[in-house]
Order: sequence, then C-alpha cells, then structure tokens
Amino acid sequence: MTLSIVILCWNDLAVISNCLQSIFAGSSLTDFEVIVSDNGSTDGSVEYIRKTYPAAQVIENGANLRFSKGNNVGIERSTGEYVLILNPDTIIHEGALDRWVAFADEHPEAGAFGCRVLNPDGSYQGSAQPFPSLGGDLIGALYLRPLTRLLPSLPSDTYTRWNGDSERTIDWQCGCCVMLRRDVLKSIGGFDERFFYYYEDVDICHQVWKTGYTVRYTPDVTITHLGGQSTQRAPHAFEIDKYRNRYRYFYKYYGPTGASRCRLVSLTSLILRYCGYTLVAVATLNPRLKDRLALYKTAIRWNWRVNPISLVENGADPARQSAPIPQA
Repeated sequence: MTLSIVILCWNDLAVISNCLQSIFAGSSLTDFEVIVSDNGSTDGSVEYIRKTYPAAQVIENGANLRFSKGNNVGIERSTGEYVLILNPDTIIHEGALDRWVAFADEHPEAGAFGCRVLNPDGSYQGSAQPFPSLGGDLIGALYLRPLTRLLPSLPSDTYTRWNGDSERTIDWQCGCCVMLRRDVLKSIGGFDERFFYYYEDVDICHQVWKTGYTVRYTPDVTITHLGGQSTQRAPHAFEIDKYRNRYRYFYKYYGPTGASRCRLVSLTSLILRYCGYTLVAVATLNPRLKDRLALYKTAIRWNWRVNPISLVENGADPARQSAPIPQA
C-alpha cells in the first residue's frame, strides 16, 4: 500500500461525501486506502459511508476522542508508506494525490509534506507557516508585519513575500491536509494527545524536524478547504481551546518562562484588536462585528485569569472545561 488516507469524522455528513468522492474519483495512479475514524457521530455519517463508499474502512470509536487521539486510532490501522491526515471538509483536486506521492518520492530528505490549500473562493489559505515564536508573535500582535518585508531578518508569524506559489521547505503544514512518511510518523508516536485541538499540526511537524527530516511544500498539489465546520458550532469554547494549546506548545518548546511570556503577547494582541474593532464598529455601525468583539472579550477574560504554568503542569483552568468538538 502506497498511501493511507486518515479522515476524522464527527457528525460531518454534510461535507464528508464530497471529500470521499474527490478522493475516489480523482486518483488513478496511486494505490491507496481510506480510513475513517469516527468520533461517535449521530448524524448518520457511519451508515452513509459504509453504504456509499464500501471501500472505505470505518472505525467506530464510540465517543468523541477529539482530534489527536481520534487520528491516532486511524494511524494505528494504516498500512501505507505515506499517511495523509485529511479533514472531512476538504476537496482533493483532480490528480493531486498522484502528484503528491510522486513529489514525496522525489524528496527522501523530507518526512512530512505540505500542499497548497485554497479557500472556497480560490484564494490561498496560508496553510504553511513558520513555527510560533515570541518574537514573531509579538510582531504580529503589534501589527508590524510590514516591517518584515523591509527587514527579512526580523522574526515573523507568517512567511512574508510568499503566497504559497513556489516549492520550498517550510516549518509546518496545517493539519487539515498534511502527509507524512508512515515510518517517521510511527517513530514519533503519532500526534501528541495533549494537543486535543489546535497546535497538534504545529507540534507534529516540529517532531518531524527533530528526527532530522524536513517538511517540504509543493504548490503543484492543491485542495480546497471549507474551514470552520467545527469551530462555528462552539466558537467561544474553541477560542479558549486555541489558547490552552498555545500555552501547551510554548511550554513544551520554550519552557515555563516561554509560556508565561506567551500570555503577555496574547493579551497584547487581543486587547489591541478588541480596541481597534470597537472603533471600527462605532464608525461603520457594522452589526457583524458584534460576534467578533464578543469572542475577543471571552478570550481576554480567560487569558487574564489563567496561569499558563499551572494550566500545563496542574490543569488549573479558569474555564474548567474544554470545547466539545474534535476537528481541525
């Protein structure tokens, strides 16, 4: 088996059909298997997949295992040389998987592979990014990204002057569609299950780099990612989950001091954006900004109260609960 495609499903009947159709209809040269790891769906997803796509293997987890653990179940079942972690709200473009496997074969130095991810309107989604850092995140928080165009040596939270239109080595690829060598994936133990939503993709690419492999990106492979299919179900809970896992990431790679400083950068970013969008809302009378401001307020309150070190080491969480939905 050349390629194992692992798709995590949690009540994704509305989108997973198009995803599976694009896989089976658009790949002719690659020997592949599809493994759907279902996190306790109640919308008929399992029954539909088994009836309409009998070639797909369905694993019923019986409960919501969340993103990392649910995908690890599928990874454990995989037998391919490569493992593709794929969101159910994606559409694979014609021939993309065949080109991606061929690209991976040409780059033995790489352990993971990124591709060009598009929004439904065809614009680039920014799926490949540098690793998070205090310096880069502070640049972003202070709206100073334009400076990095003039001074490329400055740290940044994004690749400036690059729009995903050329082949290159990247730090990490978004978990909605990332392919890894199965032996590398097995050697690092799959996803770190402490990252239950957000930053699990950053972390696994970081682990790939630590094994001595690189992460290689190609623009010749494209997918469309609808995005927001999970977060829109519980936006405030997911917003807090993002910061929980952000602190776990900084603690893991930068230690307690890094996690504490990360909180200051996060609060700086959130407060500036809350103030800025408040002024915009007053000036434009745009009612759609109300939800965004409410989200910022939730995040500011939680980040103001949290101690990142106690959160990571002891589970001390001001909200005392996690978001209930496992997709990325």
